[in-house]
Amino acid sequence: MTMASVKKLLHDTLDDLIEEDLKRFKSYLKEDERIRAGKLEKAGVTEIVDIMMERFGAEEAVKITLNILRKMNQNQLAEELQNNYTEVQKSSKEAKKRKRKRVQKSSEPAKKRRRKQDDFWLQEFKKTHKMKMKEKVEHIFECKKENEADLRDVFTELFITEGDHKEVNQEHEILQTDKNIKPRKSQDRPIKCNDVFRLNKKKKKIVLTKGIAGIGKTVSVHKFILDWAKGESNQDIDCVFLLPFRRINCIKDRKISLHEFLQKFNPELEDLETSNICKIYKRNLAFIFDGLDESRLTLDFDSGMVTSVEERSSVDELFTSLVNGTLLPSAHVWVTSRPAAANQIPPEYVGLFTEVRGFTDQQKEEYFRKRIKDETQASRMISHIKKSRSLYIMCYIPVFCWITATVLQGIPIGNNAETINTTLTEMYIHFLLIQMNMKSQKHDRKTERERIKLLDSNKTMILKLAKLAFEQLKKGNIVFCEEDLKSCDIDVSEEDFESTGMLTEIFQQEAGLHEMKVFCFVHLSVQEFLAAVYVFLCYLNKNMDELQFFTEETENELQFFSEELENEVRPDHIDKPDKNIALHDDLLKKAVWKGIHSQKGHLDLFLRFLMGISLESNQKLLRGLFTHTEDSKESVTEITKHIKELLDFHNDFSPETSVNLFYCLLELNDNSLYTEIQTYLKSYPESELSSSMCSLMAYVLMMSEEVLDELDLKMYKDELGSHRNLLPAVRCCRKAILSHCGLDDTCCEPVALALQIPNSPLIELDMSYNDELGDWGVELLSDGLKSPNCQLKILRVGPPFAAITASSLLRRVSTNH
Repeated sequence: MTMASVKKLLHDTLDDLIEEDLKRFKSYLKEDERIRAGKLEKAGVTEIVDIMMERFGAEEAVKITLNILRKMNQNQLAEELQNNYTEVQKSSKEAKKRKRKRVQKSSEPAKKRRRKQDDFWLQEFKKTHKMKMKEKVEHIFECKKENEADLRDVFTELFITEGDHKEVNQEHEILQTDKNIKPRKSQDRPIKCNDVFRLNKKKKKIVLTKGIAGIGKTVSVHKFILDWAKGESNQDIDCVFLLPFRRINCIKDRKISLHEFLQKFNPELEDLETSNICKIYKRNLAFIFDGLDESRLTLDFDSGMVTSVEERSSVDELFTSLVNGTLLPSAHVWVTSRPAAANQIPPEYVGLFTEVRGFTDQQKEEYFRKRIKDETQASRMISHIKKSRSLYIMCYIPVFCWITATVLQGIPIGNNAETINTTLTEMYIHFLLIQMNMKSQKHDRKTERERIKLLDSNKTMILKLAKLAFEQLKKGNIVFCEEDLKSCDIDVSEEDFESTGMLTEIFQQEAGLHEMKVFCFVHLSVQEFLAAVYVFLCYLNKNMDELQFFTEETENELQFFSEELENEVRPDHIDKPDKNIALHDDLLKKAVWKGIHSQKGHLDLFLRFLMGISLESNQKLLRGLFTHTEDSKESVTEITKHIKELLDFHNDFSPETSVNLFYCLLELNDNSLYTEIQTYLKSYPESELSSSMCSLMAYVLMMSEEVLDELDLKMYKDELGSHRNLLPAVRCCRKAILSHCGLDDTCCEPVALALQIPNSPLIELDMSYNDELGDWGVELLSDGLKSPNCQLKILRVGPPFAAITASSLLRRVSTNH
């Protein structure tokens, strides 16, 4: 550390002081007896620094300066000096080390020297590799490169928990958003994405993360890599390889070695000398396979396994060999997937199973404040969203937050935004309108205020995309190649395609591996929405050829269903739909049956959108795209009746199918939905109530403006504890009977929240005879009872609460009332 470098630091620091503050600094400095006061009277910054260096020396001069700055409350300046001085010390030490190394180098044994050379090439490679990985993940954009932002500026922490591989199921993703209203389990401790490998204690076992589309899996992976590349976490790992299945699909049919495979994604590996190739694979490596649900690999964990990085094999064998540990057994492997595909990995190979559960309420607000830079606008938007229960619940999904923010930014809050309905369908229609308006503003150089003209002028391109969405949805594809686009008359070179309108906003282009480009909609729900738009338009235009999908297999499906029910008593009016699609309700009935028999549930959300578009109010919003609307009152009444009758045969449907049919009723604005659910439950008292059904009931109650007189949780109790998913609905009832329900401390959280919400209707609460309740549960309830919003009049706690605790709780009630 040179005197000159310290002098410069002190000079720069004092130079930042204004004249009055410099006088104060000299005043404090005069208190030191080693300084003659006369020398400081007319001294400028340079003279002050020289005097200090001469009298105190470098290290003490810095300490004295820091002490005086802090006395003057110049804390920020002091912190900057401290940090800069630490850097100078560090650089000085490193310089001395390098000098010692040069002296020692000539005397080092040859073996040691070679080891040093090995370290050098590794460090150089890691430096290049980290830089390349940082470039891949440091920016995030919502399908608009011009809106590219630093990931760290917009990243909002997600709620990630440890899960159980047994929970993986075939439930459609959108239904799993109901987990937002489920009480957390006691083991639901939040996990940070940077900690997944540290928490995986099992050797030769992978980390498997599940989460619905748009929930933040890829962003979490990118944050992990960015923090690693910047040297801020997981520095025990030498190399991280990001391997998206979308890109893996491009080379899935090749015979290739692991090293050749990785070179396709990390060209910097090509620069390694032959002698160093094997060495790199002996280091601490991490492989991140993102998006298993998008994989087109055929996975067979019982087939031939690969053991060498130079052995050529199929890509699927490379993957399975890394997962089961026969290839690079000490490597870290992290796989992300949507829920339905996660069970492709046998549980015996999973050491840590995690679930991305989206945003908590606090994180939702943080997201909007980061995305909307104007604080006033962000606060108004958050306030508006909180007024709509359904919007607020759906904002659990980050992508839905983005769609909601896009819509509300485009429609001034306090004006049209007040009239936006709370169904999914209407929100997505407004999203489409906003996208088209953005296209007009930039690409067409005009703002089109009239909705009909806006849709009409963009009709051709929208319909091409809608056709693509439907054609690929039928095949179960969410990723498509350029040939798929051409089959729908979409030319990727068209100026429209590159504009900032609809295509660049809701369409995402991804670079493939050298040979081709692949494409996908920004979110699965956008594809399903456009597919529903296309189907309804084909019906309006009587384009029956395009609707053959609903007639080709329906006969076989209905025959299969009829055979299952041949011994059942079935109302005559629940016949299989007519083969011809002559009426609106014919189409809807066929779509319902098609959805019921969809094994993967990939038509569930499409079905909800198709129901929603059937409402004449939503058809009017799409005028311009639709040349005319259809009076749908009779059809809506008929399909609503049809769905309710189908639910009478729920023993023949999976719980997920029944739940989705109820959601279809929501999109049809059926006001009797809660009554229908109650009827449904009372009709089958001995059947197990699924977790999804309990979540749906809570969801419906929370969105309903009506207050339930009584909620008796015992009615829905089962051995699996699914009835706990109804607890959030406590906020919507006057009397809640929760006794004898096996509740634990974590179940007190939604109850406490119910007591704290504004205009809480809850006036009677029975929490007695729940043996697992403890001190933490009492504390949570106490917080709720202390709230000025609490309206509780009757509280039954009983065993296992001690008498003194019960008395204390009751005193809290009387204090607030």
